[in-house]
Amino acid sequence: MGKTLAQKIFDAHRVDTPAPGVAVLSLDRVFCHEITTPIALNDLVAKGKDRVFDPSRIKAVIDHVTPAKDSKTAEQGKTLRDWARRHGIADFFDIGENGVCHAIFPEKGFVRPGFTVIMGDSHTCTHGAFGAFAAGVGTTDLEVGILKGVCSMRDPETIKINVTGKLRPGVFAKDVILAIIKKLTVNGATDKVIEFAGPVVDGFDMDSRMTLCNMAIEAGGTCGVCYPDMTTVEYLWPFIREEFTDKAAALAEYSKWRPDEDAEYVAVIDFNVDDLEPQVTHGYKPDQVKNVSEMTGTPVNQVYIGSCTNGRLGDLRIAAGVLKGHRIHPNVRGIVSPATPKIYSQALEEGLIKIFMDAGFCVTNPTCGACLGMSNGVLAKGEVCASTTNRNFNGRMGRGGMVHLMSPATAAATAIAGVITNSPLFHK
Repeated sequence: MGKTLAQKIFDAHRVDTPAPGVAVLSLDRVFCHEITTPIALNDLVAKGKDRVFDPSRIKAVIDHVTPAKDSKTAEQGKTLRDWARRHGIADFFDIGENGVCHAIFPEKGFVRPGFTVIMGDSHTCTHGAFGAFAAGVGTTDLEVGILKGVCSMRDPETIKINVTGKLRPGVFAKDVILAIIKKLTVNGATDKVIEFAGPVVDGFDMDSRMTLCNMAIEAGGTCGVCYPDMTTVEYLWPFIREEFTDKAAALAEYSKWRPDEDAEYVAVIDFNVDDLEPQVTHGYKPDQVKNVSEMTGTPVNQVYIGSCTNGRLGDLRIAAGVLKGHRIHPNVRGIVSPATPKIYSQALEEGLIKIFMDAGFCVTNPTCGACLGMSNGVLAKGEVCASTTNRNFNGRMGRGGMVHLMSPATAAATAIAGVITNSPLFHK
């Protein structure tokens, strides 16, 4: 019997099988940020185990509330900062160099095909776009990962989704994943790995693949993965060029992580996008999704463009293309947060930041703050936000607020209109 991508990674990293169906895996990367990691660090200190298994394999960033907004968040940042210095963690990104974790870590080349990655953050599944197994974990698992470099996981079952057809203009990866979540439901992939395959995914760049994998968790998935190919190699080439004679050699090495032809899946789903329209959430669950055309005219108070889902350069280019020459509606607050300093700098060089500012957007430093309702764009009770983020839970961006998830193109068009609307890029 052949193996799925995740099964191959598990087999290569398994150090123990403590119970049937359970694997203890060696870890290639442990990622950390200042919201969930300090709890683990303080507990390790209290237990007399203030150690790290390998500082070179631990990467840390202050990103969720940055700069700190109050004494509590300042203390969280200080805990992470002091720990990183204490243990010589060179890849620690503090204010001025920090970006959204699931954008800056791939940007730095920290994720490779076949890797195992954990982090105390549910959207760690983003990194599966590289053909890695990447999962969000709780405090105890994070502590063990930091201390011992291992993590216990259930043996993976996999759902394969073949994305076929041709996307119409104005329909993007965000629309695809929202539609898939609607089909699967929020529980449809619980404890499963989702393999995103097919010609549409093959044609996506790495930014779009990360958008897909980022929201696998919203269908309950442990991890979303894409197959490593030449697109993956091209993205990683600046970081791996010393390891391989050429790109073909890198592709040959990474291709071993692709699933076998006779791999077994718990489900194989064919998802055709020929007739897919831009998507938007309603209600308070990520599987409550409609066509944007069904929500047209819904007023919004705020439009947010950013996050680990859609704050990359390609996302900013799309949104700026819609906004160019327009002003946002006077009843709308527009906020854009480039996901990393590099993306911010590139957006400046390309004139994108000027387009956003000319349109009336507030441009902020890289941060996760607005996405989880902690800073930089919190909603008041009764307010509505059109957002390129990944969760529309009740109170997610502020107590009593409503969040409608959508693509950067739809968000930009909505900012101009003041109500939810399709972008001019979309053609039926």
